[in-house]
Amino acid sequence: MESENQSHVSEFFLLGLSDKTELQPFLFGLFLSIYLVTFTGNLLIILVTISAPHLHTPMYFFLANLSFSDICFTSTTIPKMLVNLYTQDKTITYESCLTQMYFFILFAELDIFLLSIMAYDRFVAICHPLHYMIIMNPRLCSLLVLASWIMGVLDSLLRDLLVLQLSFCTELEIPHFFCEVNQVIQLACSGTLLNTIEMYIATGLMGIIPLIGIFFSYSQIVSSTLRISSTSGKYKVFSTCGSHLLVVSLFYGTGLGVYLSSAATQTSRANAIASVMYTVVTPMLNPFIYSLRNKDIKGAMRNLFGIVNFNE
Repeated sequence: MESENQSHVSEFFLLGLSDKTELQPFLFGLFLSIYLVTFTGNLLIILVTISAPHLHTPMYFFLANLSFSDICFTSTTIPKMLVNLYTQDKTITYESCLTQMYFFILFAELDIFLLSIMAYDRFVAICHPLHYMIIMNPRLCSLLVLASWIMGVLDSLLRDLLVLQLSFCTELEIPHFFCEVNQVIQLACSGTLLNTIEMYIATGLMGIIPLIGIFFSYSQIVSSTLRISSTSGKYKVFSTCGSHLLVVSLFYGTGLGVYLSSAATQTSRANAIASVMYTVVTPMLNPFIYSLRNKDIKGAMRNLFGIVNFNE
């Protein structure tokens, strides 16, 4: 009977951020602008890190991977949202929903892993500067990124396979602008115990443990910074780590806030609006946060545009 119920599920309905028809053109223009800025800004970060030899360091290698992940992260949700806003059609097929869930979880977790790796990179650079190039060698950097991809792919696959086992009945409305896995699970008629257990285990392994690693790295950084006597030295440490700390605070603060509150409240539409911060706004802000006060990136951008203009 469960397989029969599941076989009749052909599509879900994404309710989006608002039911008001007059707001749809405004939301379409707003999120189209945000997506273009996000795509362009992160693409520029990737191009400058590739084109500038002096940026071929572990820190910028991880930053370029984070920018790539952010482009993919937003591309899993915003294009479909824009199509729904433009056509006034809120449907998404069952297969597309599963695909969206898979890639959303993958790139969200990849962001988390990369942020924790970048914190470790800063810890080694500040606390063990003499051994930095030995520890953060190209082989280790590549292995850390590869391990992040493997863990993200495996967990995303596991969650999708668990959702495939669920049966859905008549209520197929998702009060969100994308197929958020927790919202989809809540629509199931069959038992969701395995999904719930996996969700809490994944939250601990993929979310809390990397956050603990970030806290540990920065506790050691703060301890080392306090031993620096010169004000200029402390300022240099702050300028190096400030951007990363801001991005971590935005991503984790909004992401964990939404997921922890969703377990205790039924205001799903409010959670969807709050999710905009970590799914849409944070990836857009990352290029600005990392480049505005970074002389190396700003110089590389000027050189890149100078070459482009010269060739034209």
